[in-house]
This record gives sequence, structure tokens and C-alpha cells, in this order.
Amino acid sequence: MVSSMIFSKIFPGMELWLTFAPVADQAAVYFNVSLDTINWLSLLYLLISIPFGLVATWLLDTAGLKFTIILSAWLNMIGCVIRAFSVMNYVRNGILGSLFLFVGQSLCALAQPLIIFSPTKLAALWFPDHQRAIANTISSMSNPLGILIANLVSPALVSEGKDIPTMLGIYAIPAVVACMLAVAGVHDKVPPTPPSASATNSTSQPFFTGLKMIMKNKAYIILAICFGAGIGIFTCFTALLEQILCVKGYSNFFAGLNGALFIVFGLLGAFLLGLYVDRSRRFIESTKICFGLAALVSIAFAVMASFRNQAIPLALICSLFGFFGFSVYPVAMELAVECSFPVGEGTSSGLIFVSGQIQGVIIMKLMQALIVQIPKDPLSTCAGDEGGTVDWINSTLGMAGILSAIACFYIIFFHTDYRRLHAEAFDGSSVNKMEDKEVIAPGV
Repeated sequence: MVSSMIFSKIFPGMELWLTFAPVADQAAVYFNVSLDTINWLSLLYLLISIPFGLVATWLLDTAGLKFTIILSAWLNMIGCVIRAFSVMNYVRNGILGSLFLFVGQSLCALAQPLIIFSPTKLAALWFPDHQRAIANTISSMSNPLGILIANLVSPALVSEGKDIPTMLGIYAIPAVVACMLAVAGVHDKVPPTPPSASATNSTSQPFFTGLKMIMKNKAYIILAICFGAGIGIFTCFTALLEQILCVKGYSNFFAGLNGALFIVFGLLGAFLLGLYVDRSRRFIESTKICFGLAALVSIAFAVMASFRNQAIPLALICSLFGFFGFSVYPVAMELAVECSFPVGEGTSSGLIFVSGQIQGVIIMKLMQALIVQIPKDPLSTCAGDEGGTVDWINSTLGMAGILSAIACFYIIFFHTDYRRLHAEAFDGSSVNKMEDKEVIAPGV
């Protein structure tokens, strides 16, 4: 059951929202649209996830894991198939082609929050307290695993615009497989035997009551703002990496490789940090250290990305950025549950993601507003920039400045109690007392 849930998360984690990002310039030429239009395919995910994220949190905490995962798999598959119709010869360069592309992408975007919000609920209901962080990590990292695949597969499949149809067809395969896995393998909402005290004595508040409690929780609001900003920045970084690097003469393959390193080392960092937190319970200290180091690495990226022929330093920086940045994500989701308990896990983690989508839209538009138009550079590898190209130095410095400011704010002002762990400790001691009385009673 659990393996089916995780696999049905990993396959949609192919990250359809990033299908075009590593090959944005070729896609713009193939569909005969502007680069901004291609960027909107990524931005669409953020815009749709903002209103639908609230619906997703409600569904997860009321309808449960089974319904949510199956619905997500169906939406993902249908959207993936619809957008494949955009490459048909008689619709590709017209409004109908754009309609297929954006409608399909929109359905995939509806699926994203349903599945991304589920790891904390899965960990809480199916795993004991000493395994929750690593369970959340494994499940959460299916999303960056999809980003990794997209950064490798898209540049490998697309050397020129005519390869776009092949790419979309191949991306449809895992979406279909995921839907089959979800329908055939996900049978139950909860396990037959609760794995922890909090799972046994579920005290999750009703959805709207939980929202009211969260709005009054200072620690949670700080966490949602800070890690929401982190999610937004990582989203923009992943979506725009190819465009940032091609201006300085780096190939799409190199940009995809850096995106892959970003994810691979992020997965490694998340796994190691998840193991450490499960044993030490140092949620706050771990997130503060990694968040601060990620901010420092972002500054290094902004500086090195403005130079040519710096392949090795850029690869190292992207690896460290992923290692410190992505590793924080699953631990932060667990921390959100700890500081907001007894609010439902779907609500507490989902609202942070919604915050990330809102801030991601703002940051992406800010980064695009900060670009500087420059004359055509003969060393640029960007496709379709015959009339000139853009310089991203102001944008990357702005991104690093935002992340650094947010990291400082979080390190200084965030403090909280571990409410769920304390509640479980209290419930455990109460159970022990009752057992002691039952043992003593016969001899009285």
C-alpha cells in the first residue's frame, strides 16, 4: 500500500511543469511564440496552485489520502495527453495548438498540489514517530526527482524544435503508468494498526478551525513566509536556469547537467538530514543552518553565472545549492506540523506550499523585470535571439538578496515548541500510567 502511494508520487514527479524549461528557446521557435509564452507554461503551475492549493488541503484532510492520490493521478494523465495534441501539424502554429498546450498544462497543474501536500499526511498516518522525517523525506523528494528527470530528459530528447513531439510523447508514458499504479495499488486511507500515539488518537481540527488557529500562530506564519520564499526561489531557479546560462555561452546540456546536480545533491542532503532529524529531533537547528548556507551559495551562483568558462565552479555551486537548499524542504514540512499541531497535516504543509507559489509568481516576474536587453552576443547559445539577448546578472543578484534576507529573518525570529512530539509524549505517559494501574489492581 505505502509503496504504491510512493510510486504513484514518483511517476507524476516527472515534473510536467518543467518539461519546456530546459529547452525553452527551442520550444519558443517550434511553437512560433515568444520566450515569455513558454515561461508562462511554468508560471501557470504557480498561478493555478494558489487558489486550488486551498482546495487540495481541504481534500487531503477530509477526503483522505486514497481519494486525493487517485484524483491527482487522473488529472496528471489526462492533462499530459491533452497537451500532446498541441504538436499536431494542423493546430501547432494556431490558437488551437496553444489552447491544447495550456489546457493540458492547467490540468497537470491542478494535480500538483494534491500530490505535493500529501507527504506529511502519509508520514503521520503510516509511520511511527521515529521514522516520520525520513518517510516524509523519501516521499517529498519524489518531486525534485521529477525535476532531475526533466532536466536530463528534455535536453537529451530535444536538439532542435522538431524533437518536441517526441519529448511530449515520452513524458506521457509515466503519467499513464502512475495512474494505473494509483488505481490498482492504493486501497486504504489509513493502516489497520495506527503506528503512533498521534495517529491512534487523531485530534486534527476541522479545516476552517485549523485555518483560524494557523492565522493566530506567529511561529507558523514566520515559517510559511520564509520557507514559502525558499520554495518560490527554487522554483524560479529551476525554471530559468537554462535561460540564465545560455546567455554566457553554456549549452542546454550543461544547464540540464547543473539542474541534475542540483537535484541529486538535494536528494542526498535531504536523505542525510532526514536521518539526522529522526534521531536528534533538532528540526529548528537543522533548518536554520541549512537555510543560511543555501543563501550563501546563492550569492556565489549570482557572481559566477555572470562569467564565461566557469563550468566546474558552477557545477560545484549548483551541487551545494541543492544539498543545503532542498534538504531543508521535507524537514520544514515536518516542522510545520510540529508548530501547528493539532491542525491537520495537509493544511499545515499545504499552506506553506501555497505561500511558496504566491511568492514564486512574484519573484519570477521580478527576475524577468530585472533582465537587461543587450545586443546579440555571438557566443550566446540561446536559440531564437537573433534580435538581441538578455543579461540576467541583476536578476540572479536580486534572487540571492531575497534568499539572504529571508534566511536572516528566519534564523533570528523563528522559535517554536514541538507540539506534536509533546502531545505524543503525554499520551504515551498516560497509557503507561493506565497499564501500571491495571497491573497493580489485582493485588490490592
